[in-house]
Amino acid sequence: MSSRRSTLKLIATAAGAASLPPLARAQAAGAAAGAGGPLKVGFVYVSPIGDAGWTFQHELGRREIEQVFGPKIATSFVESVAEGPDAERVIREMAQSGHRLVFATSFGYMNYVERVARAFPKTVFLHATGYKTARNLGTYNARFYEGRYLNGVIAGGMTKSGIIGYVGAFPIPEVLQGINAFARGARSVNPRAELRVIWVNSWYDPGREREAAMTLIAQNADILTHHTDSTAVMQAAEERGKWAFGYHSDMSKYGPKAQLSATTHHWGDFYRRTVERVLAGDWQTEQVWGGIREGMIALAPISEQVPAPLKASVAALEAEIRAGTLHPFTGPVVDQDGKLRHESGPMSDEALGKMDYFVQGVASRLPKR
Repeated sequence: MSSRRSTLKLIATAAGAASLPPLARAQAAGAAAGAGGPLKVGFVYVSPIGDAGWTFQHELGRREIEQVFGPKIATSFVESVAEGPDAERVIREMAQSGHRLVFATSFGYMNYVERVARAFPKTVFLHATGYKTARNLGTYNARFYEGRYLNGVIAGGMTKSGIIGYVGAFPIPEVLQGINAFARGARSVNPRAELRVIWVNSWYDPGREREAAMTLIAQNADILTHHTDSTAVMQAAEERGKWAFGYHSDMSKYGPKAQLSATTHHWGDFYRRTVERVLAGDWQTEQVWGGIREGMIALAPISEQVPAPLKASVAALEAEIRAGTLHPFTGPVVDQDGKLRHESGPMSDEALGKMDYFVQGVASRLPKR
């Protein structure tokens, strides 16, 4: 797991706090004040919880820590919080109401959680998929692109038309990493495979997601996937007799015939460790980015429709990723215009975080800025 830590510690009691710098004394006082009751932990969700998808996976993590810590913590959540001023209001109200740990679970919350963190130095804030940090603000993310690469290998081996459809939310690095990894995986077994992308400019809009899926099917895509929060793409594939890959969650109950596999996210262990550290008073600012090796990304069971040799190949590749001997963006990485973007070796996390292009194999063009 990638982790870069600052020097600030939260101190669980006020003993010895007088010798600490002012901010550390404030953290010590906040921790000591909360010692008499449960740690209040808040979660801010961008979409409805439902029973599958991005928010559902974070909700499973919240339920897990409730089970693990029992009366030591008290959790709360607010769902369907838009990425805008309302996010700041919700995050601020959590801090004002005594939450000492707040998880903000969407990229577009970044500037708002940063602003609130400055105003509430005794509260620990964790922001999912972002990159801004402060003494009491950390980030966490998962290497979604690892699962995407493996799903792409399956897609490349299964497509009959050679056209794969991808419904995307926003053209930010996190999403582009997934699209490009999927394309590289598909082309590793099928050099003629072509990925087509339609943007819906929303994390959660089942109607637009379905419309995009139907458009891709009309363009002869026989396999679909998505980086959006609902099950609409999977349901469209099931309805039209196409294959698909779930995302965030195992979506096979929405596409029992359609789903070939899925890239699933698992946040519970990270949430547990974070709560442990805050309760112990030794949390430190960190930027976490975990993948298959760390258990934050996993493949859903591969469909029996996938031939055994292809399944075996994917299992071997997954083992290599887990061992650290395979990176989906090992050079050369060439963009769709033929420009060399990365020459050799695994691409650095810094370069991945700045990804702003499509690789070879993606037929669609990025929106003009």
